[in-house]
Amino acid sequence: MLSVLVVDDQKPVLEVIGLFLERFGNMNVKTALSAKEALNILLNNTFDAMVVDYDLPDINGIEFLKMLRAKGDTTPFIIFTGVGREYAAIEALNNGADFFLKKGDDAQSRLLEMVHMIRKAVDRRNLGRGPGTSQKLLSDALNFFHQAAFVIDREGKVIVWNKGMAAMTGIEEEKIVGKADWEYSIPFFGHRAPMLSDLIFQDDATIQQNNYSIIEKEKGSITAWIKASSTDDGQPKILWMKSTALYDSKGMFIGVMGKVKDITEEMGPEFLSKSSQAIKGAESIASPVSSPVGMFDKIMGKAKISYREGLRLSYQQGKYAEAIAQFDQAIEIDPSLAYVWHDKGVCYRELGKDTEALKNFDQAVKLAPDDEEFLFSRAEMIKQIGILHQRQDLIESAIQALNRVVEINPNHAAAWNSLGICAKELGKEKLSGQYFEKSRELIRMGGNRGKTRNLESLL
Repeated sequence: MLSVLVVDDQKPVLEVIGLFLERFGNMNVKTALSAKEALNILLNNTFDAMVVDYDLPDINGIEFLKMLRAKGDTTPFIIFTGVGREYAAIEALNNGADFFLKKGDDAQSRLLEMVHMIRKAVDRRNLGRGPGTSQKLLSDALNFFHQAAFVIDREGKVIVWNKGMAAMTGIEEEKIVGKADWEYSIPFFGHRAPMLSDLIFQDDATIQQNNYSIIEKEKGSITAWIKASSTDDGQPKILWMKSTALYDSKGMFIGVMGKVKDITEEMGPEFLSKSSQAIKGAESIASPVSSPVGMFDKIMGKAKISYREGLRLSYQQGKYAEAIAQFDQAIEIDPSLAYVWHDKGVCYRELGKDTEALKNFDQAVKLAPDDEEFLFSRAEMIKQIGILHQRQDLIESAIQALNRVVEINPNHAAAWNSLGICAKELGKEKLSGQYFEKSRELIRMGGNRGKTRNLESLL
């Protein structure tokens, strides 16, 4: 009879798993509510296998795995989790996990799969880890992702192509695995070209020469975006990509994992226009939005003159850096002018300086916390940064700000649409659909994006 240690911080889950493995797997089960409790149990016990939840308090499943492997414990290890983060998959691979098992609604089928995995992991340990183990682990892990992901080996050959990638490209795994020579880039560019995964060890200049705009670069990881043409209709699109080097448990480089996402809709036509260097003055700038009546009466003397000049330079001529200098002069005279902070943020946004833009939108909201225009601009900026950097916490912050906008103005169609995008990013498809439908309904009924600011009288 196999002995199994199951670790999960939810007691009801432990009870169900323990009962199932004992009755249907003919296994002897011991349970623990935390990694610390499990470590104490392991002081006096050994097991044929361990099933460990990823999201444990204090010490998560991966950290627990690393501690065991550092001690030389090679007990077969199965990660039982409801998440599919790529760093978890990579760390699990690096530290010798045997399987990923996803939590789901169909508990019986999951538990039957758990029994199968335990037996297979134990058999494999007795026979030695066979070829393709790492590839199978990666394939299992990557299929957790709702986002498209793939892996190429050291020779640039596809070894993993997850369901998200198949859905995105229309190419099933069995038709692309084993392909090399950049064939996997054809669905994205319409021809063979280096993907970001092929450039992971190149310098910034080489990456940029291949038309990638770097968002973030760390040792062994690159995040960037690139403009591409759709192979279906020839229309331009923006692709977000992240590539991460993979190593086995001995530190040997085995390949690169790539994630791909079409963010054209999220970034909007303005961002797409900017990416193709097509911004030419006011024609390519989104129409400015709301302001309370009489706000310009508060901008007096030189502050008003500098503000007007900043508006002219930004909204009429697209000279954002020069406009920022004018807005700075106005702020120096009167730092309480919330609208100047806001329009300065708009300029930084147009220059692609997202962090500076957000700082200025934050200040505008601080000075006028109930202004829907400022709240919406700030929320959109947080959303854009969150999507580009794949930061769930920022997307959730954007949702909070957008909720405030629709609380102030329930007919703000653009805010409802952005809520739909954020919900979709978080995998909440049903809620996302409700938000999108609300936006469409408001548009059909003549709902607005916000109040209209008349800048012509100032320019």
